[in-house]
Amino acid sequence: MKIHNAFRLGLIGTLGVGLGLLILFSVVQLSTILTYVGAALFLALGLDPVVSWLESKRWPRWSAILVVLVGVLGLVAGLVVLVVPIIVSETSKFISQIPSIVERVASPDFIDQLQDQFPAFDVPLIADSITKSINDFVADPTKVGDLAGGVLAIGIGIGAGLFAVIIVLILTLYFTASLGSIKRATYQLVPASKRERFSDLTEQITASVGRFVVGQVSLGLINGVLSFIFLSIIRAPFPAVLAFIAFFLSIIPLVGTISGSVIIVLVCLIPGLGSPLTALVAAIYYIVYMQVEAYILSPRIMSRAVSVPGSVVVIAALAGGALLGILGALIAIPVAASILLIIKQVVIPRQNEL
Repeated sequence: MKIHNAFRLGLIGTLGVGLGLLILFSVVQLSTILTYVGAALFLALGLDPVVSWLESKRWPRWSAILVVLVGVLGLVAGLVVLVVPIIVSETSKFISQIPSIVERVASPDFIDQLQDQFPAFDVPLIADSITKSINDFVADPTKVGDLAGGVLAIGIGIGAGLFAVIIVLILTLYFTASLGSIKRATYQLVPASKRERFSDLTEQITASVGRFVVGQVSLGLINGVLSFIFLSIIRAPFPAVLAFIAFFLSIIPLVGTISGSVIIVLVCLIPGLGSPLTALVAAIYYIVYMQVEAYILSPRIMSRAVSVPGSVVVIAALAGGALLGILGALIAIPVAASILLIIKQVVIPRQNEL
């Protein structure tokens, strides 16, 4: 290759590299906003099947969207009015009982029981070391100040989380109302010769994602309601808080239900709040429930949502969680299903024509 103007070539190459770095830097800076947009679009696709179902019942689209949006706002308002005060009340009770819990854990009788169960360890020495560390921490003004700063940081983090929830909710409502126009505008960017095929694949993918979201939320609601009823019957500590944890974590595919179950059982083991018998009963219940969910509920609810091999589900969930946290774990499975759909309907037929 003969270079006629090395300066021009170097300038163009430098500008190209600079433009690429600028794009990458912009993506990193906008990662939070892009996460909000992705979460809102994901939720909007989950609401779209409900809108389509109402349309199939001869509802006008505008009224179907209005009913769905009012339902979402009512659900959020109901959670805030009914669930949040209970959670705050039970959380404050738990915080107020922390000193008595610490006193029971540090009592000689409890230490003697632990020593009998774990004779290989010097439990009294370990307890004295922990107590001394706590006393030194409380007596040191600088560490108390650090703790106050940490509490302030936690408060700021909670405020930022609430702000993120509000932003995602607003974007979700907007995307739900304008999802049809967004799709049509996207289709116009595709060449006319490929537009019909592209729109067909897009509709299949969005419908699959929507059914997946509805299915996961349904599984979460079932687990949350049954957990609240069961934990109230066995008089577990803070049943509303634990049921909310069960609901929220059950939305996360693959590991959510078992993670929530482990947390609930461990809370039932805390001295002064629960008992070993309560924890044992809760553990047996969640073992049975996970089997019912895996072999009865999930196949029936998710049968029309996504069709992904089990190994791909595990890999996709792990990769999504590593890249984007909870949001990545949520969207990983429908993304994997979309890729498999494109491979089956686009890549393989094209390869067969060669």
